[in-house]
Amino acid sequence: MNPATAPAVDPLAPWRKPFGEAVRGLGTPVVVACSGGADSVALLALAVDGALAPVAVHVDHALRPDSGDEPPVVEGIAEQLGAPFRSVRAAVTPGPNLEARARAARYDALELARVDVGAAVVLVGHTADDQAETVLLNVLRGSAAAGLSGMAPRHGHVVRPLLGYRREQTRALCAAVRVRVLADPMNEDRAFRRVAIRHDVLPLLSALAGRDLVPVLARQADILRAESEYLDALAARAWPDADLPSVRALLALPLPLARRAIRQWVGAPPPSSLEVERVLAVAAGETRATQLAGGRAVRRSGGRLAVARRDAAEPCPEGGTA
Repeated sequence: MNPATAPAVDPLAPWRKPFGEAVRGLGTPVVVACSGGADSVALLALAVDGALAPVAVHVDHALRPDSGDEPPVVEGIAEQLGAPFRSVRAAVTPGPNLEARARAARYDALELARVDVGAAVVLVGHTADDQAETVLLNVLRGSAAAGLSGMAPRHGHVVRPLLGYRREQTRALCAAVRVRVLADPMNEDRAFRRVAIRHDVLPLLSALAGRDLVPVLARQADILRAESEYLDALAARAWPDADLPSVRALLALPLPLARRAIRQWVGAPPPSSLEVERVLAVAAGETRATQLAGGRAVRRSGGRLAVARRDAAEPCPEGGTA
């Protein structure tokens, strides 16, 4: 066949069916978090191809002097792919753990954009590589099963359609559709734990294991997530048993279910493992009350537990230890 008359290759064809399954029933429009990197650009291209009416939203944290140069570039990428674009600033609050604070600010900004454009969901471009890194990060934090289950494909208004794909595949897709992507220099800064895990820890562990551990960790996350969701459902049905739940019903549960029931009852921000154990101690009568993160306190009275926001000036009966 004459190369000049050969049919053009459709680079999106291998992606179309699995991506369609991942976004089935989402409705339109959608917000696509687009940093200009390969993962988010590939996601935007697929959302346009899938007729999801995506709006590309770039979030600028202003953490680098040249970050203001990025929005026009990402806008050009969105225009090339046929998607409307908007850029938002999201300041990062002072404090420890810059990665966590920037992530919280980013999701807050994306949620505001979602509401503003009337979108049902926000699509983010996390891949299997991101999932593996998240699992290892949570290992370092001492997370329980919920943390080791990694990121869910769908959680609230956030959808991650690319969790089944590798980072190298998104780069290949961007090259195939001839879109030049941005490279974030912070992705090379090993001062950030995720970057160190990406460039140092995962390659070392894979070498020691004699195989690529990314799909292994991603698969284990899927298994743990299914088991964790099942146990959460059991715990939710078992307790709390009233508006002011009884300690007797809580203490009658198997310990794994009791811990999960407490986490769901306390709500956001989710209590740490240590805080959950302190709530159990309150339920058992070992102490009258305990302070939790977020200015909350759990108290026992008349065989019942109550959680309330604690006045900063009010002393906690246990001495205010956190």
